[in-house]
Amino acid sequence: MKLIRTQDAVGQVLCHDITQIIPGITKDAVFRKGHIIREEDIPILLSVGKEHIYIWENNETMLHENDAADILRAICQNAHMRATPPKEGKIELIAEADGLLLVDIERLRAVNALGEMIIATRASGFPVKAGDKLCGMRVIPLVIEKEKMERAARTTGDEPLLRLLPFRPRSFGVVTTGNEVYHGLIQDAFTPVLVRKMAEYGCKMTAHTVCSDNAGQITDAICQMAASGVELILCTGGMSVDPDDRTPLAIRNAGAKVISYGAPVLPGAMFLVSYLPDGHPVCGLPGCVMYAKRTIFDLVLPRLLADMPVTADWLAGLGHGGLCLNCADCHFPNCGFGKGI
Repeated sequence: MKLIRTQDAVGQVLCHDITQIIPGITKDAVFRKGHIIREEDIPILLSVGKEHIYIWENNETMLHENDAADILRAICQNAHMRATPPKEGKIELIAEADGLLLVDIERLRAVNALGEMIIATRASGFPVKAGDKLCGMRVIPLVIEKEKMERAARTTGDEPLLRLLPFRPRSFGVVTTGNEVYHGLIQDAFTPVLVRKMAEYGCKMTAHTVCSDNAGQITDAICQMAASGVELILCTGGMSVDPDDRTPLAIRNAGAKVISYGAPVLPGAMFLVSYLPDGHPVCGLPGCVMYAKRTIFDLVLPRLLADMPVTADWLAGLGHGGLCLNCADCHFPNCGFGKGI
């Protein structure tokens, strides 16, 4: 790569995209890498502030920004995602399915720490839709040493930095608990909320039972749903520490292994997640799921639908960024519950 006066560049090969920015109108390349500069191109190049430009000189120890970006693309790309063509030295990965995005944050940090190259991703652990941008990558200079890009590849190893686990819509059942609903004193307002929320992921309710605060009755309802093939059981009500709240006990009595009762997320602290012996999840949902825009359930549900195990250690880690800011316009999943991502 060689820097020369623009007026002297006729016949030379341009080694990088030349961008034109007209506020409110366009931001795009007026000339692409590989373009052979003509006499009539000179006024245009000068008009975009290019009094000097870089032309291509072959150097076997260096890589062009587009070729380097493709190495970063290979470091990141996994199944269910596609890459855009290089543009102005940048490549992006696009989701090809609705799913849960997972990013190896430690290896991502290691690549970005090498300098002169960047990979920027969406927040790990949140749902994405087909067509969503997952990440963008580029190197900072127009050319970079091959050895440095080889070092980046060695740093990350053979496994891509990103994973996209497609969602698998499944049947769900709702066990509504509480004497006040069972005896008709108030209307069940929880179930319609869950039906709408689960529909966002293509899930359909196939069973619904209303129980009193009797733990045995709740346990029987859970067992009957499990026996009928319901894939995800959601219990509403009875999740606080009041003496009449029997749902956690009923879930345990149904044979479910409780992973955690309580989570460091607000709203949603009184959340319970468990698994039956056949692997199907049973969740106890706190009352906030009924009225808050986003809660702990919105963080856990994508993992359940992507067949990603929910562990006590993972739940404990949600405390950092686990405070929902209750914005007037909800930015979930882009905000990461206050992580500012």
